[in-house]
Amino acid sequence: MSRLLDVFETVVSPSYRIFGLVDTSVDTYAPHADRTNWLLSAPGMVYLQVPPQVIRASVRLESWSTAPPVSDAQWSGAEDVEVELPGCDLALETIDGGQKEVPLILPSSGFYRMRWQWIFNRAGGPFTSPLEGPRDPLHIPLGREEKLNGADQYCLVQIWRTVVSE
Repeated sequence: MSRLLDVFETVVSPSYRIFGLVDTSVDTYAPHADRTNWLLSAPGMVYLQVPPQVIRASVRLESWSTAPPVSDAQWSGAEDVEVELPGCDLALETIDGGQKEVPLILPSSGFYRMRWQWIFNRAGGPFTSPLEGPRDPLHIPLGREEKLNGADQYCLVQIWRTVVSE
């Protein structure tokens, strides 16, 4: 049975339509990833592309013992990614703001699965896609408004250790 180990909540101001969760033991850089995906990842880092209209994003990070239960809530978007966290010292990073320490407790260094889910503030819309390709308006489902707390975007990041077979 999966159990919630730790939680950290904060607000971040994305810059250049991006913000990321990084392991501070790794030299960070902007990953050269497929810009048609919302999540851009490389060892020790995961960045979320955000619409240009997002000025403030409310972020909730959760550390879990195993894969957390899947929520039936509606989200504007969701993606999973696996990433190696060799030091487990996390920070939220923006290009303009640098790194902001994240005191989230993770069990040990190694490979982690991250489930990123997000929703946008209807009052701040319309929001357009930051992905390469057409800049279509994004779907904003009803509900979860209480999580926004005045921010343009709410992002839930659930993190759990995975076992990598040799």
